[in-house]
Amino acid sequence: MELDERKRKILHAIVKNYLETGEPVGSRTISKYTDLNLSSATIRNEMADLEEMGLIIQPHTSAGRIPSDMGYRVYVDEMLRDKEAEVENMKEMLLDKEEKLENLLKQVAKTLAVDTNYATMISAPQIRKNKLKFIQISKVDDEHLLATIVIEGNVIKNKIITVEEVLDDATMLKLNILMNTRLDGLAVEDINLGLIAAVKQEAGIHSEIIGNVIDAAAESITADEDLQIYTSGTMNIFKYPELTDSAKASELISTFEDTKDLSSIVEGTLSADAEETGIQVYIGNETPVQAMKDCSVVTATYELGDGMKGTVGIIGPKRMDYDKVITTLKNMRHALDDLYKKD
Repeated sequence: MELDERKRKILHAIVKNYLETGEPVGSRTISKYTDLNLSSATIRNEMADLEEMGLIIQPHTSAGRIPSDMGYRVYVDEMLRDKEAEVENMKEMLLDKEEKLENLLKQVAKTLAVDTNYATMISAPQIRKNKLKFIQISKVDDEHLLATIVIEGNVIKNKIITVEEVLDDATMLKLNILMNTRLDGLAVEDINLGLIAAVKQEAGIHSEIIGNVIDAAAESITADEDLQIYTSGTMNIFKYPELTDSAKASELISTFEDTKDLSSIVEGTLSADAEETGIQVYIGNETPVQAMKDCSVVTATYELGDGMKGTVGIIGPKRMDYDKVITTLKNMRHALDDLYKKD
């Protein structure tokens, strides 16, 4: 059913308001609820048209309107169509950005290694925000649902959920409305037992499915991503006699090849209180990596927006040129941010 923009917004406002309050919605409420800047009289005329179209009903005389089944259908179809398009667009955008970002980060590590004659590392950015943006369940087969969960930073998580009942399309649409109405914009700490119980109660006989989806959403918010770290300039270590001892050099090279140990540097940098400069300096035993106890490590935090932060670091002898390294890192941090925004 095709609706003009005015009628569509009024219908959406009626549905959303009724979902939130459970009370019939009047024209005065709609005039405050939408961005149409229409008078109550104009809204009443539009509501009369929507009623003639069978999209809203008046439960009793002098009451406001509530959505009809057909009205719910139009609202849900449009909402899911918009959300599905948004998710698909985000998937395409993220795949493209991820590939470009990986190449960019590798180039940054290489450039720093060439410019400083030290070894370098850079971590892919991690999402530090944890709010839900959208949840959608869709049918895989009679025994499985796919829960698509979008969290802040436009990170998409998919979770397969096993079900013991066959859900029809209408039921899944109603459950999608329920979850997005009650959970949209919430952080994990806001999804408490009271809220979960309330949502499950509203879901009625489908409460177990809702519980499983909420568990998957909470898990997606709190799950740690595999940390990607790119390195370069490892062989520069052999330019400094104090690091060329065969045992030390072998241990250092192994650390750069298996980047798992480097994650402690990343976590330390991201959690450190260095808001003004974003720079951390670890000298000798201060470094959290055992193989680097004879080195100095200088790191900087970069931020790409949407809560995405990563670490770029330079590893060299304790007698490294600290002034040059810190200046280089500051410049690279700003350049990385500018390059990514232009991309």
